[in-house]
Amino acid sequence: MFYRQNFLLGALLILLSELCFASMGALVKHVTRDLPVTEVAFMRGLFGLLMLLPVLARRRGPLSLGTTVPHLHLLRTTLGVSALYCFFYALSVLPLADGMLLKMTSPLFMPLIAAWWLGERLRPAVWLAVGIGFAGVALVVQPEGRIAPAALAGLAGGLFAAGAKVTVRRLARSEPTVRIVFWFSTGMTVATLPPLFLTWQTPSPMQWLWLALMGLVGMLGQMLLTRGYGLAPASRIAPFTYASVVYGALYGWLFWGEVLDAVFVVGALLIGLAGVLALRLRTEAQPA
Repeated sequence: MFYRQNFLLGALLILLSELCFASMGALVKHVTRDLPVTEVAFMRGLFGLLMLLPVLARRRGPLSLGTTVPHLHLLRTTLGVSALYCFFYALSVLPLADGMLLKMTSPLFMPLIAAWWLGERLRPAVWLAVGIGFAGVALVVQPEGRIAPAALAGLAGGLFAAGAKVTVRRLARSEPTVRIVFWFSTGMTVATLPPLFLTWQTPSPMQWLWLALMGLVGMLGQMLLTRGYGLAPASRIAPFTYASVVYGALYGWLFWGEVLDAVFVVGALLIGLAGVLALRLRTEAQPA
């Protein structure tokens, strides 16, 4: 009974976190109509960091931000910022549901990166799941026989995000969560600052509000996601992370009149199924 309650609460938190991420995606799509992607990416890092500082200030006990693995933090920041730029660019051009779905391709890349970097052995079933997933990707990114540059950017974002997640797994062996989050938020803000000197446009008062809200829902989504994964095994609640595609489709229909076609739905189902299978099979293969 206790496990069931934890699972249901964890699933609910994941659903709420994905609603936050889809809301952030909708805000990004809205503000990038008038503001450059580089500026929006910087604001995401800045407002996220500002909202993290009160959490750090209220933290009980000693807080050590010193690290012995700065190279891994640098790698995580580089991959994370690259994924952010790709994701935001894809959202600015593609239908919202497409952008959200391409972001969710990272589980397909993670087994490949983990096998290469962490030395994990992959079962044949994992390779099959990854192959099914990329068949779904092919349906989504080139339904008419051509690939849009924005779709390639979204797919590259999934690859970079997968690398960032594997790096976080490596960091988690020696680094507490708060240190990982702090250095990524700080690194993202610093890394996205230089392009502002070339592309800066002063936001209007309403755009400042949208940018602040984007940072708020992004940070809230991260907190809900972390808590949700702490309540139930990742392999059990992973299917709920694809709710962001559904939320994105609803936002796209409500605000931009975007309608999904049958090819996209089939591709999305293949990607979702493959991502969940790849995660579950990898989890079962790893020792407890």
